[in-house]
Amino acid sequence: MTAPAQPTPAHVARVIAFFETLTPQTLTGLADIYAADAHFKDPFNDVQGLDAIRRIFAHMFVALRQPRFVITRQVTQGDDCFITWDFYFYLGNYRRGVEQKIAGATHLVFDAEGRVRVHRDYWDAAEELYEKLPLVGSLMRWLKRRANS
Repeated sequence: MTAPAQPTPAHVARVIAFFETLTPQTLTGLADIYAADAHFKDPFNDVQGLDAIRRIFAHMFVALRQPRFVITRQVTQGDDCFITWDFYFYLGNYRRGVEQKIAGATHLVFDAEGRVRVHRDYWDAAEELYEKLPLVGSLMRWLKRRANS
């Protein structure tokens, strides 16, 4: 892996545009955004390399209907870039027609060529996802109440 580099506004804008316009077809441009050996981690995945990252995003389009990201804020300091986002999607048969939303943040580290070499997502899977599911949600809400009492 190459050493981290301070991202330019153009690098950050390119990544934001990529996520806000992400489709199954735009996944072919993943190598323009991510370094070949990039590391990606979120609450469900911890992978390295373009092919593994591509599979995660491709699966998202299979598992969810109309997934899309809206970037709400960006902060760049030194080698680090943080973006906050809202992720909107529809689940297949659950709450049909009701758009779901997950709020989260991503930490990005760029390489010297301006590609993402580290992508780490932070979001609360329990609150943002599990609590919205029929059976698991009841249990999660009960556990949350017990922990807060």
